[in-house]
Amino acid sequence: MSNNNSRRSFIKKATLTSAAVTSSPYIFASSFEEKLMLTRSYTSQNFSANDKINLALIGTGIQGIYDTQTALRVDGIELVAACDLYTGRLARAKELWGDSIFTTRDYRDILNRRDVDAVIIATPDHWHQKITVDALKAGKHVYCEKPMVQNPEEGEAIIKTQKETGKICQIGSQGMSSLGNEKAKQLYEEGAIGDIVMLDMYNDRYSAEGAWQYPIPPDANPETVDFDTFLGNAPKRPFEPKRFFRWRNYQDYGTGVAGDLFVHAFSTLNHVISSKGPNRALATGGLRYWKDGRDVPDVSITLYDYPKTDTHAAFNAAFRINFIAGSGGGGGFKLIGTEGEMEVGQNSVSVKRSKLNMIPQGYSMVSFTEEMQEKIRKGYIKENLEPRSSALSTGTTTWEAERDYKGGHYDHFNNFFTAIRDKGSVIENPTFGLRAAGAALLANESYYKKQPVNWDPVKMLLT
Repeated sequence: MSNNNSRRSFIKKATLTSAAVTSSPYIFASSFEEKLMLTRSYTSQNFSANDKINLALIGTGIQGIYDTQTALRVDGIELVAACDLYTGRLARAKELWGDSIFTTRDYRDILNRRDVDAVIIATPDHWHQKITVDALKAGKHVYCEKPMVQNPEEGEAIIKTQKETGKICQIGSQGMSSLGNEKAKQLYEEGAIGDIVMLDMYNDRYSAEGAWQYPIPPDANPETVDFDTFLGNAPKRPFEPKRFFRWRNYQDYGTGVAGDLFVHAFSTLNHVISSKGPNRALATGGLRYWKDGRDVPDVSITLYDYPKTDTHAAFNAAFRINFIAGSGGGGGFKLIGTEGEMEVGQNSVSVKRSKLNMIPQGYSMVSFTEEMQEKIRKGYIKENLEPRSSALSTGTTTWEAERDYKGGHYDHFNNFFTAIRDKGSVIENPTFGLRAAGAALLANESYYKKQPVNWDPVKMLLT
């Protein structure tokens, strides 16, 4: 769709018609603030025991538990097995989901079970590719937590295996399926902000937990933790509980703030503007406060270049993370365009449009005589650079999800299970997942090389 045509279409419309909008006032009648409602209807279904999707969890850590709790809210899903390398988490799985579930420290035991239809892979990043490929080859549908891979070159194997097996593979950036993303995409395509010129994303944290200093259980020892298996293809080393329970802090197992946080933003951004991603990145930052043995930065700033495509103008993106934000924390995700800005969250979207001043004000007129100033003003008036319509389309509109909205995380799992049942497609397949992960991981590539890096967003390769 042409952006010029879409902007004209947007301004003409008194309402934005979609399943997500239930109110119909004039959208931009004058400078104002208004709120509209976002809704999503769900159909409750009853499934017999034979129709249920049997689910297994591989990686019963923090995200694995949150994923499973959300997945089980979808009708017709039953958890039958869980895997983890720490025995305490297997005990927790039974505590949460019953003694009848099968537990193991070897994920291959899960894949060998004929009663498992689908798996959630919520392991450390360096295990994602191996277990995802093995699970697909074993005939299981896969929900793999983001980032899909630890290194971009690992992604092609997942894409290839998914196509060969025909199994469903959803990558877990849960905000992707949210009402906020859905509405933001519609608004962008309607021309709500004109041509995008910049993306501003930030995430500030001010707590030890937010900086990944997760608790280490006092019973952690070589008997309760299978540390050698955890290491996988990472360098061998003696048992070290911090590396197991705080693996995000280490390059050997995780992907730093880029893989944990940037990838969510790239998933949303690429989805909303129908983009394949950036083609250049320049990163800086450092380890400013949490000097606890980690080898990844706790402050990170990365600038990205997006090339012009059929769906968006060339623009720049700024991503920043601060794990020692004395302000107390917070976050934001704003698409800034030539005619407005859009702030996107999973449960809300806000569009702000301002009047662009085209006529000189007092500041630049001061060097001219009074007579010349009058002539200049009359010349601008004749050009009609600020028609009345430009002032009438200013204001802020916010769309918010209803209180009973089940959330983007639920929607993402619902999309996954619906695709399994209907032999359909998911919103975040491995190709999309690699483009989001690859773009995010450019931050690490640039940071450690101390130079800009280039990326081919179509071929998904460093150049």
